[in-house]
Amino acid sequence: MKRIEYFTRCAGEPAPLEKSVRRVVRFNEVDPMNIMWHGHYASFFEDARIALGDAYGIGYQDFYRHGFIIPVRRMQIDYLSPLQFGREYEIKARLFYTEAARLDYDFTVLDETGSVHARGCTVQLILDKEQNLLLAKPAFFEAFCQKWRGGKL
Repeated sequence: MKRIEYFTRCAGEPAPLEKSVRRVVRFNEVDPMNIMWHGHYASFFEDARIALGDAYGIGYQDFYRHGFIIPVRRMQIDYLSPLQFGREYEIKARLFYTEAARLDYDFTVLDETGSVHARGCTVQLILDKEQNLLLAKPAFFEAFCQKWRGGKL
């Protein structure tokens, strides 16, 4: 199956940053048909997004400590096949480099055999604590992006 690409990479941009989390489908996550309820996928994306942000020092709390919030502006989920109770699965998050003051993530949900069950993306904007939209990256995040561009992550 062809990979869904949510973001276009420009020549010279650094490779996306990646992080994965593993889980098992719990009983309370399935519907009467014994398949994962579709509404849970948003929280799976959140789990992977938090793991990636925390691994690189650009998580929710890092932005907040610097005086910024990063709400989700866009979310898309493409369901390909259902997960069932007891199945192990992995959520892979990738953060794409952008010159804009935002965070572009894509996600892949796959089972222990490597079969892809869902894909999706989120876009998070960067706001100050008064909820004003930033047009430029905050200094701490721009410094992070410079390291990323320079291959120092």
